[in-house]
Amino acid sequence: MHKLIDMQKKLYPDLLNVIRERYILLQNIDALQPIGRRALAENTHLTERHVRGEVDLLSSRHLLHMSSKGMQLTKEGKLVIDQLAAFMHDIMGMDVLEKQLKEILQLDNIMIVPGNSDEHDWVKQEMGKACVSFLKKHLLPNQTVAVTGGTTMAAVADMMTPFKDKRDCLFVPARGGLGEKEEGQANTIAAKMARQAEGRYRLLYVPDPLSEISYRTMMKEPAVIEVLKLIQGSSFILHGIGDAITMAQRRKTSSDIIQKLREEKAVSEAFGYYFNGEGNIVHKVRTIGLHMDDWNENSQTVITVAGGRSKEKAITSYFKQGKSNLLITDEAAAEAILRDEASL
Repeated sequence: MHKLIDMQKKLYPDLLNVIRERYILLQNIDALQPIGRRALAENTHLTERHVRGEVDLLSSRHLLHMSSKGMQLTKEGKLVIDQLAAFMHDIMGMDVLEKQLKEILQLDNIMIVPGNSDEHDWVKQEMGKACVSFLKKHLLPNQTVAVTGGTTMAAVADMMTPFKDKRDCLFVPARGGLGEKEEGQANTIAAKMARQAEGRYRLLYVPDPLSEISYRTMMKEPAVIEVLKLIQGSSFILHGIGDAITMAQRRKTSSDIIQKLREEKAVSEAFGYYFNGEGNIVHKVRTIGLHMDDWNENSQTVITVAGGRSKEKAITSYFKQGKSNLLITDEAAAEAILRDEASL
């Protein structure tokens, strides 16, 4: 495959660029359909005139359908992007980026999707698709999946599809709620994943964070104890990585703690743990749910999904101590991490 791609780059460099551009157009339509030409041009940073010509060609090949509502992929169009995925992955150099990033972060398994999820929602959806694809290959019947909250995990839920022979899988929130928008809550995301995967779910109705008195009271509740056992016994853990100060503000953290995080130079957050640039824990939130100390490397598979150029420092910080069996990220985050490493 690599030799063939190298020859194509030498003999038909323009052709590969055209294939890449049309593939990205089809990806955008797939993620945002129905979508109009103007919106497609804005999302791909191409001129509307250029997009019109490409769309007319793709339509003539029966890869997309145009209507008054906008453009949508046909079954043939969907099949084309699915079959091209592995080829485009190598053409775009994602395999090279993955190898370099594995060495820096000391991880065995990394998947990188093209683009920057800070700028385009479809890139976040592609990370979600990659996560769902991995689950479908490795999740066994009746296993439990614990998931955290956040927009990235919500994108994974959006991409979830039925597991067919694995319909008895259980989805649970990895922790309580942040008191933020419903669509970003771990409870909401776990329930949506279960519905779309045709599985089951259990919810955890506790706030995050908790005072010490509230924590002790909640930990005596039979319903909380029951769900907590399911969470801690989960086979798969799906989580994101947040920017430390942003997450602290979302939790309505006191100004004293935020000041402490700034002084301690906190960079990243995951599972209520705040890490500095060296990967040291500088603060931990009192919360009911899954903690890093609960992870069992022999029986649990941890999948980390985080992307966007803005997450570069957070991802690097977390992986100096945090463990994961798989990191799913995007091209922008990977390149930013590599540039930062090269500048040291």
